[in-house]
Amino acid sequence: MTSLQYLSTLFVFAAGLGIFAVVILFILDVTQTKDAVRKNYPVLGRFRYLFILLGEFFRQYFFAMDREEMPFNRAEREWADRAAKNLDNTMAFGSTKNLNPPGTAIFVNCPFPTLDEDAVEMQPLRIGPYCEKPYDAPSFFNISGMSYGALSSPAVRALSNGARMAGCWMNTGEGGLSPYHLEGGCDIVFQIGTAKYGVRNEKDDLCDRKLEEVAAHEQVRMFELKMSQGAKPGKGGILPGVKVTAEIAKIRGIPEGRDSISPNRHPEIDSPGEMMDMIRHIREVTGKPVGFKAVVGAFGWLKTLCEEIHVRGIENAPDFIAVDSGDGGTGAAPMPLMDNVGLVIKESLPLVSDILHQYGLQDRIRLIASGKLVTPSEVGWAIAAGADFVTSARGFMFSLGCIQALKCNKNTCPTGITTHNKRLQKGLNPEDKAVKVANYCKNMVHEVQVISHSCGVGRPRLMSRKHVRIVQANGKSVSMDEMYPRPDVLPEGG
Repeated sequence: MTSLQYLSTLFVFAAGLGIFAVVILFILDVTQTKDAVRKNYPVLGRFRYLFILLGEFFRQYFFAMDREEMPFNRAEREWADRAAKNLDNTMAFGSTKNLNPPGTAIFVNCPFPTLDEDAVEMQPLRIGPYCEKPYDAPSFFNISGMSYGALSSPAVRALSNGARMAGCWMNTGEGGLSPYHLEGGCDIVFQIGTAKYGVRNEKDDLCDRKLEEVAAHEQVRMFELKMSQGAKPGKGGILPGVKVTAEIAKIRGIPEGRDSISPNRHPEIDSPGEMMDMIRHIREVTGKPVGFKAVVGAFGWLKTLCEEIHVRGIENAPDFIAVDSGDGGTGAAPMPLMDNVGLVIKESLPLVSDILHQYGLQDRIRLIASGKLVTPSEVGWAIAAGADFVTSARGFMFSLGCIQALKCNKNTCPTGITTHNKRLQKGLNPEDKAVKVANYCKNMVHEVQVISHSCGVGRPRLMSRKHVRIVQANGKSVSMDEMYPRPDVLPEGG
Protein backbone atom coordinates (compact mmCIF):
# COMPACT_ATOMS: atom_id res chain seq x y z
CA MET A 1 0.00 0.00 0.00
CA THR A 2 1.41 3.39 -0.98
CA SER A 3 1.59 6.32 1.41
CA LEU A 4 -1.20 8.07 -0.49
CA GLN A 5 -3.44 5.03 -0.24
CA TYR A 6 -2.65 4.72 3.47
CA LEU A 7 -3.56 8.36 4.12
CA SER A 8 -6.76 8.02 2.09
CA THR A 9 -7.79 4.96 4.07
CA LEU A 10 -6.99 6.71 7.33
CA PHE A 11 -9.05 9.74 6.27
CA VAL A 12 -12.04 7.60 5.32
CA PHE A 13 -11.83 5.75 8.64
CA ALA A 14 -11.64 9.01 10.61
CA ALA A 15 -14.53 10.51 8.64
CA GLY A 16 -16.62 7.41 9.23
CA LEU A 17 -15.82 7.51 12.94
CA GLY A 18 -16.79 11.17 13.06
CA ILE A 19 -20.10 10.56 11.30
CA PHE A 20 -20.83 7.68 13.66
CA ALA A 21 -20.12 9.90 16.68
CA VAL A 22 -22.42 12.63 15.31
CA VAL A 23 -25.22 10.09 14.80
CA ILE A 24 -24.82 8.82 18.38
CA LEU A 25 -24.89 12.37 19.77
CA PHE A 26 -27.93 13.16 17.58
CA ILE A 27 -29.83 10.18 18.98
CA LEU A 28 -28.84 11.02 22.55
CA ASP A 29 -29.94 14.64 22.15
CA VAL A 30 -33.32 14.04 20.52
CA THR A 31 -34.28 11.31 23.00
CA GLN A 32 -33.33 13.15 26.21
CA THR A 33 -35.84 15.47 27.93
CA LYS A 34 -33.69 17.48 30.36
CA ASP A 35 -32.23 20.07 27.98
CA ALA A 36 -34.52 21.96 25.57
CA VAL A 37 -31.68 23.44 23.49
CA ARG A 38 -30.07 20.06 22.79
CA LYS A 39 -33.45 18.48 21.99
CA ASN A 40 -34.49 21.21 19.56
CA TYR A 41 -31.01 21.60 18.04
CA PRO A 42 -29.36 18.18 18.39
CA VAL A 43 -25.54 18.18 18.26
CA LEU A 44 -25.39 21.90 17.32
CA GLY A 45 -26.90 22.81 20.70
CA ARG A 46 -23.87 21.31 22.41
CA PHE A 47 -21.66 24.08 21.01
CA ARG A 48 -23.49 26.59 23.22
CA TYR A 49 -21.99 25.02 26.33
CA LEU A 50 -18.59 24.77 24.70
CA PHE A 51 -18.66 28.49 23.90
CA ILE A 52 -19.78 29.32 27.45
CA LEU A 53 -16.83 27.34 28.77
CA LEU A 54 -14.36 28.94 26.38
CA GLY A 55 -15.85 32.43 26.68
CA GLU A 56 -14.21 32.97 30.07
CA PHE A 57 -10.83 32.20 28.52
CA PHE A 58 -11.28 34.38 25.42
CA ARG A 59 -12.58 37.35 27.41
CA GLN A 60 -9.56 37.24 29.69
CA TYR A 61 -6.90 36.97 27.01
CA PHE A 62 -8.35 38.58 23.88
CA PHE A 63 -11.35 40.85 24.41
CA ALA A 64 -11.17 42.54 27.85
CA MET A 65 -9.21 45.77 28.08
CA ASP A 66 -6.45 46.16 30.67
CA ARG A 67 -8.72 47.88 33.21
CA GLU A 68 -12.00 46.05 32.54
CA GLU A 69 -11.92 42.58 34.10
CA MET A 70 -13.41 41.49 37.40
CA PRO A 71 -12.58 40.72 40.14
CA PHE A 72 -9.05 41.86 39.21
CA ASN A 73 -8.17 43.48 35.91
CA ARG A 74 -5.09 42.75 33.83
CA ALA A 75 -3.24 45.88 34.99
CA GLU A 76 -3.61 44.90 38.64
CA ARG A 77 -2.55 41.31 37.98
CA GLU A 78 0.44 42.41 35.93
CA TRP A 79 1.59 44.84 38.63
CA ALA A 80 1.52 41.99 41.18
CA ASP A 81 3.26 39.64 38.75
CA ARG A 82 6.05 42.09 37.96
CA ALA A 83 6.48 42.98 41.63
CA ALA A 84 6.80 39.27 42.45
CA LYS A 85 9.45 38.84 39.75
CA ASN A 86 11.22 41.99 40.97
CA LEU A 87 10.96 43.55 37.51
CA ASP A 88 10.75 47.22 36.66
CA ASN A 89 7.18 48.36 37.31
CA THR A 90 7.42 51.81 35.71
CA MET A 91 5.20 52.71 32.77
CA ALA A 92 5.29 55.19 29.90
CA PHE A 93 3.04 57.57 27.96
CA GLY A 94 0.48 58.21 30.68
CA SER A 95 -1.87 56.32 32.93
CA THR A 96 -4.36 53.85 31.47
CA LYS A 97 -6.48 54.12 34.58
CA ASN A 98 -9.68 56.12 34.26
CA LEU A 99 -9.47 58.61 37.12
CA ASN A 100 -12.96 60.07 36.61
CA PRO A 101 -15.35 57.42 38.08
CA PRO A 102 -16.91 58.44 41.41
CA GLY A 103 -15.06 56.90 44.33
CA THR A 104 -11.61 57.01 42.74
CA ALA A 105 -8.94 57.87 45.30
CA ILE A 106 -6.38 60.53 44.40
CA PHE A 107 -3.40 61.07 46.70
CA VAL A 108 -2.57 64.69 47.43
CA ASN A 109 1.06 65.27 46.58
CA CYS A 110 3.08 67.77 48.56
CA PRO A 111 4.99 70.57 46.75
CA PHE A 112 7.97 69.65 48.94
CA PRO A 113 8.01 65.84 49.10
CA THR A 114 10.02 63.92 51.67
CA LEU A 115 13.61 63.36 50.63
CA ASP A 116 14.84 59.79 50.65
CA GLU A 117 17.41 60.61 53.30
CA ASP A 118 14.68 62.05 55.54
CA ALA A 119 12.39 59.04 55.19
CA VAL A 120 11.86 56.71 58.16
CA GLU A 121 12.10 52.95 57.85
CA MET A 122 9.00 50.90 58.57
CA GLN A 123 8.53 50.71 62.33
CA PRO A 124 7.26 47.66 64.27
CA LEU A 125 3.86 48.24 65.87
CA ARG A 126 2.87 46.50 69.09
CA ILE A 127 -0.31 44.43 69.23
CA GLY A 128 -1.65 43.22 72.57
CA PRO A 129 0.12 45.45 75.14
CA TYR A 130 -1.70 43.77 78.02
CA CYS A 131 -0.76 40.23 76.93
CA GLU A 132 1.86 38.05 78.51
CA LYS A 133 3.52 37.84 75.08
CA PRO A 134 2.65 40.93 72.99
CA TYR A 135 3.55 40.97 69.31
CA ASP A 136 5.68 43.70 67.76
CA ALA A 137 4.55 43.26 64.15
CA PRO A 138 7.35 44.34 61.80
CA SER A 139 5.39 44.86 58.55
CA PHE A 140 2.24 46.82 57.75
CA PHE A 141 1.54 44.48 54.80
CA ASN A 142 0.88 40.80 55.52
CA ILE A 143 -0.63 37.56 54.22
CA SER A 144 -4.35 37.13 54.90
CA GLY A 145 -6.09 33.90 55.91
CA MET A 146 -5.87 31.04 53.42
CA SER A 147 -6.29 27.51 54.77
CA TYR A 148 -4.21 24.48 54.00
CA GLY A 149 -6.86 22.52 52.18
CA ALA A 150 -8.09 25.46 50.19
CA LEU A 151 -4.42 25.87 49.20
CA SER A 152 -2.03 23.09 48.21
CA SER A 153 0.95 22.10 50.33
CA PRO A 154 3.50 23.61 47.86
CA ALA A 155 1.58 26.90 47.96
CA VAL A 156 1.57 27.02 51.78
CA ARG A 157 5.27 26.15 51.89
CA ALA A 158 6.05 28.95 49.44
CA LEU A 159 3.99 31.47 51.40
CA SER A 160 5.57 30.45 54.70
CA ASN A 161 9.13 30.76 53.43
CA GLY A 162 8.34 33.95 51.53
CA ALA A 163 6.76 35.55 54.60
CA ARG A 164 9.91 34.86 56.62
CA MET A 165 12.08 36.36 53.90
CA ALA A 166 9.89 39.47 53.70
CA GLY A 167 9.43 39.87 57.46
CA CYS A 168 5.63 39.74 57.40
CA TRP A 169 3.11 37.49 59.12
CA MET A 170 1.06 34.69 57.59
CA ASN A 171 -2.52 33.89 58.63
CA THR A 172 -3.37 30.17 58.66
CA GLY A 173 -7.00 30.57 57.66
CA GLU A 174 -9.55 28.47 59.51
CA GLY A 175 -8.12 25.10 58.42
CA GLY A 176 -5.70 24.67 61.32
CA LEU A 177 -1.93 24.69 61.70
CA SER A 178 -0.10 22.43 59.26
CA PRO A 179 3.61 21.47 59.16
CA TYR A 180 3.86 23.56 55.98
CA HIS A 181 2.91 26.74 57.85
CA LEU A 182 5.70 26.11 60.36
CA GLU A 183 8.27 25.01 57.81
CA GLY A 184 9.30 28.47 56.67
CA GLY A 185 9.88 29.94 60.12
CA CYS A 186 7.62 32.96 59.59
CA ASP A 187 5.39 34.72 62.13
CA ILE A 188 1.96 33.06 62.17
CA VAL A 189 -1.54 34.26 63.03
CA PHE A 190 -3.67 31.24 63.94
CA GLN A 191 -7.26 31.70 62.84
CA ILE A 192 -10.06 30.07 64.84
CA GLY A 193 -13.05 29.60 62.57
CA THR A 194 -16.55 28.62 63.58
CA ALA A 195 -15.68 24.90 63.32
CA LYS A 196 -12.54 25.46 65.45
CA TYR A 197 -10.44 23.19 63.24
CA GLY A 198 -7.22 22.16 64.93
CA VAL A 199 -8.29 23.35 68.40
CA ARG A 200 -11.54 21.49 68.98
CA ASN A 201 -12.48 18.46 71.07
CA GLU A 202 -14.65 15.45 70.23
CA LYS A 203 -17.79 17.56 70.81
CA ASP A 204 -16.53 20.26 68.39
CA ASP A 205 -16.04 22.70 71.28
CA LEU A 206 -12.91 24.77 71.87
CA CYS A 207 -10.22 22.63 73.52
CA ASP A 208 -7.85 24.43 75.91
CA ARG A 209 -5.24 21.67 75.69
CA LYS A 210 -5.04 21.99 71.91
CA LEU A 211 -4.97 25.78 72.20
CA GLU A 212 -1.96 25.46 74.48
CA GLU A 213 -0.28 23.08 72.01
CA VAL A 214 -0.70 25.59 69.19
CA ALA A 215 0.43 28.52 71.35
CA ALA A 216 3.54 26.54 72.38
CA HIS A 217 4.94 27.18 68.90
CA GLU A 218 6.94 30.38 69.22
CA GLN A 219 6.12 31.23 65.60
CA VAL A 220 2.42 31.51 66.45
CA ARG A 221 2.23 35.17 67.44
CA MET A 222 -1.50 35.88 67.56
CA PHE A 223 -4.93 34.27 67.44
CA GLU A 224 -7.76 35.54 65.24
CA LEU A 225 -11.36 34.65 66.00
CA LYS A 226 -13.14 34.56 62.65
CA MET A 227 -16.68 35.85 63.02
CA SER A 228 -17.30 36.19 59.28
CA GLN A 229 -15.40 36.56 56.01
CA GLY A 230 -15.86 38.56 52.84
CA ALA A 231 -16.70 35.70 50.51
CA LYS A 232 -19.65 34.53 52.56
CA PRO A 233 -20.73 36.66 55.52
CA GLY A 234 -23.24 34.73 57.57
CA LYS A 235 -22.12 31.35 56.25
CA GLY A 236 -19.32 29.08 57.39
CA GLY A 237 -16.31 27.92 55.43
CA ILE A 238 -16.77 25.42 52.59
CA LEU A 239 -14.09 22.92 51.58
CA PRO A 240 -15.36 20.46 48.93
CA GLY A 241 -14.89 16.80 49.81
CA VAL A 242 -12.66 16.25 46.77
CA LYS A 243 -10.08 18.47 48.51
CA VAL A 244 -10.32 16.80 51.95
CA THR A 245 -7.31 14.48 51.80
CA ALA A 246 -6.25 12.16 54.63
CA GLU A 247 -3.67 14.69 55.85
CA ILE A 248 -6.11 17.60 55.78
CA ALA A 249 -8.75 15.50 57.54
CA LYS A 250 -6.26 14.71 60.32
CA ILE A 251 -5.23 18.35 60.77
CA ARG A 252 -8.82 19.54 60.88
CA GLY A 253 -10.23 16.57 62.79
CA ILE A 254 -12.88 15.71 60.18
CA PRO A 255 -13.75 12.68 57.96
CA GLU A 256 -11.68 12.22 54.83
CA GLY A 257 -13.34 12.86 51.46
CA ARG A 258 -16.43 14.58 52.85
CA ASP A 259 -17.42 18.22 52.42
CA SER A 260 -16.04 20.32 55.27
CA ILE A 261 -18.70 22.88 56.13
CA SER A 262 -18.31 25.13 59.16
CA PRO A 263 -21.25 26.48 61.19
CA ASN A 264 -22.41 29.91 60.10
CA ARG A 265 -21.34 31.37 63.46
CA HIS A 266 -19.73 30.36 66.75
CA PRO A 267 -22.62 28.70 68.62
CA GLU A 268 -21.40 30.02 71.99
CA ILE A 269 -21.17 33.66 70.81
CA ASP A 270 -24.45 35.56 70.49
CA SER A 271 -23.48 39.05 71.67
CA PRO A 272 -20.51 41.42 71.88
CA GLY A 273 -20.12 40.50 75.54
CA GLU A 274 -19.91 36.79 74.78
CA MET A 275 -17.36 37.51 72.07
CA MET A 276 -15.28 39.40 74.62
CA ASP A 277 -15.56 36.44 76.97
CA MET A 278 -14.21 34.13 74.27
CA ILE A 279 -11.37 36.50 73.41
CA ARG A 280 -10.40 36.88 77.07
CA HIS A 281 -10.42 33.10 77.55
CA ILE A 282 -8.20 32.44 74.51
CA ARG A 283 -5.81 35.18 75.64
CA GLU A 284 -5.58 33.72 79.15
CA VAL A 285 -4.92 30.22 77.82
CA THR A 286 -2.35 31.24 75.20
CA GLY A 287 -0.82 34.40 76.65
CA LYS A 288 -0.83 35.93 73.17
CA PRO A 289 -2.78 38.72 71.42
CA VAL A 290 -6.30 37.83 70.33
CA GLY A 291 -8.61 39.75 68.03
CA PHE A 292 -11.42 39.05 65.61
CA LYS A 293 -12.17 39.21 61.90
CA ALA A 294 -15.54 40.30 60.57
CA VAL A 295 -17.37 41.69 57.59
CA VAL A 296 -19.29 44.81 58.61
CA GLY A 297 -22.92 45.19 57.68
CA ALA A 298 -24.88 46.25 60.73
CA PHE A 299 -22.51 48.26 62.91
CA GLY A 300 -24.46 49.12 66.07
CA TRP A 301 -22.93 46.05 67.71
CA LEU A 302 -19.48 47.62 67.35
CA LYS A 303 -20.58 50.58 69.47
CA THR A 304 -22.04 48.16 72.00
CA LEU A 305 -18.71 46.36 72.01
CA CYS A 306 -16.81 49.60 72.67
CA GLU A 307 -19.17 50.51 75.50
CA GLU A 308 -18.68 47.07 77.03
CA ILE A 309 -14.90 47.50 76.79
CA HIS A 310 -15.06 50.68 78.86
CA VAL A 311 -17.23 48.92 81.45
CA ARG A 312 -14.84 45.97 81.77
CA GLY A 313 -11.59 47.90 81.29
CA ILE A 314 -9.52 48.42 78.15
CA GLU A 315 -7.21 45.54 79.04
CA ASN A 316 -10.17 43.29 78.14
CA ALA A 317 -10.55 44.77 74.65
CA PRO A 318 -9.81 42.72 71.54
CA ASP A 319 -6.20 43.33 70.58
CA PHE A 320 -7.14 43.89 66.95
CA ILE A 321 -10.08 44.00 64.58
CA ALA A 322 -9.63 42.71 61.04
CA VAL A 323 -12.24 44.28 58.74
CA ASP A 324 -12.95 42.18 55.67
CA SER A 325 -14.61 43.50 52.53
CA GLY A 326 -18.02 42.17 51.55
CA ASP A 327 -17.18 41.67 47.87
CA GLY A 328 -15.72 38.21 48.07
CA GLY A 329 -12.47 36.42 48.65
CA THR A 330 -10.53 33.30 47.83
CA GLY A 331 -13.00 30.75 49.15
CA ALA A 332 -15.90 28.91 47.55
CA ALA A 333 -19.13 30.77 48.28
CA PRO A 334 -22.76 31.14 47.14
CA MET A 335 -23.13 33.97 44.62
CA PRO A 336 -25.80 35.90 46.58
CA LEU A 337 -23.49 36.17 49.60
CA MET A 338 -20.40 37.03 47.58
CA ASP A 339 -22.21 39.60 45.46
CA ASN A 340 -24.61 41.39 47.76
CA VAL A 341 -24.02 40.83 51.48
CA GLY A 342 -21.74 42.97 53.61
CA LEU A 343 -20.24 46.42 53.11
CA VAL A 344 -17.21 46.79 50.88
CA ILE A 345 -13.96 47.90 52.50
CA LYS A 346 -14.20 51.40 50.98
CA GLU A 347 -17.16 52.09 53.26
CA SER A 348 -16.61 49.76 56.22
CA LEU A 349 -12.99 50.65 57.01
CA PRO A 350 -13.56 54.39 57.64
CA LEU A 351 -16.72 53.51 59.57
CA VAL A 352 -14.95 51.12 61.97
CA SER A 353 -11.99 53.47 62.33
CA ASP A 354 -14.35 56.31 63.28
CA ILE A 355 -16.08 54.18 65.92
CA LEU A 356 -12.74 53.29 67.52
CA HIS A 357 -11.75 56.99 67.54
CA GLN A 358 -15.13 58.01 68.94
CA TYR A 359 -14.61 55.68 71.92
CA GLY A 360 -10.92 56.54 72.33
CA LEU A 361 -9.78 53.01 71.48
CA GLN A 362 -7.76 53.63 68.31
CA ASP A 363 -4.45 53.14 70.13
CA ARG A 364 -5.62 50.09 72.06
CA ILE A 365 -7.27 48.11 69.25
CA ARG A 366 -5.19 47.74 66.10
CA LEU A 367 -7.19 47.96 62.89
CA ILE A 368 -6.43 45.56 60.03
CA ALA A 369 -7.92 46.02 56.54
CA SER A 370 -8.52 43.16 54.12
CA GLY A 371 -10.30 42.82 50.79
CA LYS A 372 -9.02 43.27 47.20
CA LEU A 373 -6.15 45.50 48.34
CA VAL A 374 -3.45 44.20 45.98
CA THR A 375 -1.74 47.33 44.63
CA PRO A 376 0.16 50.14 46.39
CA SER A 377 -2.56 52.73 45.79
CA GLU A 378 -5.17 50.52 47.49
CA VAL A 379 -2.92 49.68 50.42
CA GLY A 380 -1.94 53.35 50.78
CA TRP A 381 -5.62 54.36 50.75
CA ALA A 382 -6.39 51.87 53.53
CA ILE A 383 -3.60 53.18 55.75
CA ALA A 384 -4.69 56.79 55.16
CA ALA A 385 -8.29 55.81 55.95
CA GLY A 386 -7.28 54.48 59.37
CA ALA A 387 -5.81 50.99 59.04
CA ASP A 388 -2.72 50.05 61.06
CA PHE A 389 -2.12 46.98 58.91
CA VAL A 390 -3.28 45.62 55.56
CA THR A 391 -3.54 41.94 54.69
CA SER A 392 -4.01 40.36 51.29
CA ALA A 393 -4.82 36.84 50.14
CA ARG A 394 -5.34 37.14 46.41
CA GLY A 395 -2.41 39.50 45.97
CA PHE A 396 -0.11 36.84 47.35
CA MET A 397 -1.84 34.25 45.18
CA PHE A 398 -0.85 36.33 42.17
CA SER A 399 2.72 36.32 43.46
CA LEU A 400 2.52 32.51 43.46
CA GLY A 401 1.53 32.56 39.78
CA CYS A 402 -2.29 32.63 39.98
CA ILE A 403 -3.77 33.43 36.57
CA GLN A 404 -7.33 34.08 37.82
CA ALA A 405 -8.62 30.91 36.18
CA LEU A 406 -11.54 30.99 38.70
CA LYS A 407 -11.16 27.27 39.45
CA CYS A 408 -10.25 27.62 43.14
CA ASN A 409 -13.13 25.42 44.31
CA LYS A 410 -12.78 22.73 41.59
CA ASN A 411 -9.49 21.04 42.54
CA THR A 412 -8.39 21.72 38.95
CA CYS A 413 -6.29 24.89 39.47
CA PRO A 414 -3.92 24.99 36.46
CA THR A 415 -1.13 26.63 38.48
CA GLY A 416 -1.11 24.13 41.37
CA ILE A 417 -2.07 26.72 43.98
CA THR A 418 -5.53 25.49 45.00
CA THR A 419 -5.44 21.85 43.95
CA HIS A 420 -4.34 18.60 45.56
CA ASN A 421 -3.79 16.96 42.20
CA LYS A 422 -0.10 15.96 42.38
CA ARG A 423 0.37 16.37 38.63
CA LEU A 424 -0.86 19.96 38.72
CA GLN A 425 1.14 20.72 41.86
CA LYS A 426 4.37 19.89 40.01
CA GLY A 427 4.13 23.24 38.25
CA LEU A 428 4.55 25.10 41.55
CA ASN A 429 8.14 25.13 42.80
CA PRO A 430 8.02 26.26 46.48
CA GLU A 431 11.62 27.49 46.55
CA ASP A 432 11.20 29.66 43.46
CA LYS A 433 7.77 30.94 44.49
CA ALA A 434 8.93 31.83 48.02
CA VAL A 435 11.30 34.39 46.52
CA LYS A 436 8.44 35.84 44.49
CA VAL A 437 6.20 36.03 47.57
CA ALA A 438 8.93 37.98 49.39
CA ASN A 439 9.51 40.24 46.38
CA TYR A 440 5.82 41.07 46.13
CA CYS A 441 5.65 42.05 49.80
CA LYS A 442 8.87 44.08 49.72
CA ASN A 443 7.90 45.92 46.53
CA MET A 444 4.46 46.64 47.95
CA VAL A 445 5.97 48.18 51.08
CA HIS A 446 8.47 50.18 49.02
CA GLU A 447 5.87 51.65 46.66
CA VAL A 448 3.49 52.55 49.49
CA GLN A 449 6.45 54.36 51.01
CA VAL A 450 6.96 56.16 47.70
CA ILE A 451 3.34 57.35 47.84
CA SER A 452 3.73 58.57 51.42
CA HIS A 453 6.91 60.46 50.56
CA SER A 454 5.09 62.12 47.67
CA CYS A 455 2.45 63.22 50.18
CA GLY A 456 5.18 64.82 52.26
CA VAL A 457 5.32 62.44 55.24
CA GLY A 458 8.22 60.30 56.38
CA ARG A 459 6.45 56.93 56.50
CA PRO A 460 3.09 55.43 55.43
CA ARG A 461 1.40 55.37 58.85
CA LEU A 462 1.77 59.15 59.02
CA MET A 463 -0.67 59.48 56.11
CA SER A 464 -4.17 60.50 57.09
CA ARG A 465 -7.45 61.23 55.36
CA LYS A 466 -6.32 64.73 54.43
CA HIS A 467 -3.78 63.14 52.08
CA VAL A 468 -6.49 61.55 49.91
CA ARG A 469 -9.22 63.09 47.77
CA ILE A 470 -12.20 61.11 46.48
CA VAL A 471 -13.70 61.81 43.05
CA GLN A 472 -17.41 62.68 43.15
CA ALA A 473 -20.22 62.21 40.62
CA ASN A 474 -19.75 65.77 39.30
CA GLY A 475 -16.13 64.99 38.39
CA LYS A 476 -14.65 67.05 41.21
CA SER A 477 -12.82 65.54 44.16
CA VAL A 478 -13.42 66.05 47.88
CA SER A 479 -10.91 65.53 50.66
CA MET A 480 -11.51 62.23 52.44
CA ASP A 481 -11.41 63.95 55.82
CA GLU A 482 -14.42 66.02 54.66
CA MET A 483 -16.27 62.92 53.48
CA TYR A 484 -15.45 61.04 56.68
CA PRO A 485 -14.86 63.64 59.41
CA ARG A 486 -13.62 62.17 62.66
CA PRO A 487 -16.43 62.10 65.26
CA ASP A 488 -16.00 63.84 68.58
CA VAL A 489 -14.59 61.60 71.28
CA LEU A 490 -17.25 60.64 73.79
CA PRO A 491 -16.70 61.74 77.40
CA GLU A 492 -14.26 59.34 79.06
CA GLY A 493 -14.34 57.31 75.84
CA GLY A 494 -17.77 55.80 76.38
